[in-house]
Amino acid sequence: MDAPVPTALVTKRACLAQVQICALGCCCGRTDRRKPAVPVDALKAAWKARALMKTVQLTFAGCLGPCDLVNVVAVMTADGATTWLGGLVDRERFLELADWADAVRDAGTPLPLPASLLAHRFDRWLAPVAAPT
Repeated sequence: MDAPVPTALVTKRACLAQVQICALGCCCGRTDRRKPAVPVDALKAAWKARALMKTVQLTFAGCLGPCDLVNVVAVMTADGATTWLGGLVDRERFLELADWADAVRDAGTPLPLPASLLAHRFDRWLAPVAAPT
């Protein structure tokens, strides 16, 4: 007799997107290692003041890799897309994430990231092709 196939879990906390920010790892946000700061407190305050957590979750994580891009962010949306951003060094770029999350909440659907953030987009899974020797 075959074992029953387990059913998929379902969360009651569905949201439209999740923003993961590397801020607790070996490099990102580590001003003690001469890396640009990640405005963790400002982002937490913006998410709280705008009541965004139920719509767009904000997560501060350890190393997301790739460390050479510093201050890496992964934006995952309910439509299955993930956008990777790196090299965020300006506080304004980080706070644009809160503005985007606000617009997503108001629209009730995932929206494209603004061009200023997309300028920091990279492909997480494709390595550069080595030059022939």
